[in-house]
Amino acid sequence: METNRQKKIAGVLQRDIADVIQHALREAGVNGILVSITKVSVTTDLSLAKVYMSVFPHKEGEAVLEEVNAVKSQIKHQIAQRTKHQLRRMPDLSYFIDDSLEYIEKIDRAVKGIDNPLENPDLLERRKKK
Repeated sequence: METNRQKKIAGVLQRDIADVIQHALREAGVNGILVSITKVSVTTDLSLAKVYMSVFPHKEGEAVLEEVNAVKSQIKHQIAQRTKHQLRRMPDLSYFIDDSLEYIEKIDRAVKGIDNPLENPDLLERRKKK
């Protein structure tokens, strides 16, 4: 369970990371890609933050993740500058793609009968054997 301090730090990081990434996309002249930070979870010792990003369109997700990871240190530096009066130490940031919206969309399509997994079993992902 997260403490209030973890939640506050996660909220500050979420807002600032979203601002920095959106600004970087605008400056790079990238149009048609929407990136939002859906969740940030901070470890109890405040040394690591997991950042979950939602990218629209979905097919651009991996490319955006690679690009963000390539400039990870610059993003961390910009966030540290913004939060220097709020945080003593800037946590390391790890980025992940949040595919929950895509998952919800698949379920929605199945419920509406658009993609019926009973008629087309290939729509279901194969379970991994242990």
